[in-house]
Amino acid sequence: MKRLWAPWRMEYIKKPKEKKCLFCRVIEEDNDRENLVLHRSEKTFIILNKYPYNNGHLMIAPYRHTPSPLELDDEEDLDIAHLIKLCIKILDKTMNPQGYNIGANIGKAAGAGIEEHYHIHIVPRWVGDTNYMPIIADTKVIVEHLYQTYDKLKKALENEL
Repeated sequence: MKRLWAPWRMEYIKKPKEKKCLFCRVIEEDNDRENLVLHRSEKTFIILNKYPYNNGHLMIAPYRHTPSPLELDDEEDLDIAHLIKLCIKILDKTMNPQGYNIGANIGKAAGAGIEEHYHIHIVPRWVGDTNYMPIIADTKVIVEHLYQTYDKLKKALENEL
């Protein structure tokens, strides 16, 4: 059996499980880089997914703790729409993806990992970005360190705003 060395996962495994909602916690704190928060707008924010499907996997969430898009007001909806476009612009400039998956997993049955706080995923995609590793080794290879991706996207965001 071949092994894939991924020591950074041990931090997640050993870390006590959070009692507070991840999105609510990171917004209350003042350490955006450590928490991977890329941008705070009036009603919502952009955060880099710490356990991404692909490099540059972003999430947009409202500040307000709500499990459903049906509970968002018009300003929150509009803010999310603006941030989706902003995410696409900065990902296009920095990572040159060939496509995107954009969507939300609402409820446990739909695969929501954080089902109590509604959020949108923006996943950049490239032709051939899926390979044998997830199928044979149940492993996804991420080619760039999260903080390198964060710094690159943060700089592009600052230039865009």
